[in-house]
Amino acid sequence: MQFDSLSAFLDMGGYGFYVWLSYGVTALLLIILVIASNSQNKAVIERILARQKREKKLRHAAEQQNQQQVQDASSVNHTEDKIKKNNDSNEVSS
Repeated sequence: MQFDSLSAFLDMGGYGFYVWLSYGVTALLLIILVIASNSQNKAVIERILARQKREKKLRHAAEQQNQQQVQDASSVNHTEDKIKKNNDSNEVSS
């Protein structure tokens, strides 16, 4: 179909309002879809980064707790060894 002028093209044989409205609505919905997808993508990435940060912090705290338990166990063993040596020396001297 050929049009004689730009106004005839925009009028589309009397259906221009509906044709251009449908193009406009479609374009608007596609723009909204892109914006919504980008914002959801950013939100997911932020949640993943926050979760990784939280897990790293928990791992670090667990490692510190394990180190503290090892130190406490070492201290207990050292104290027990001192007590045992002290008891052995008391038995020998009696």
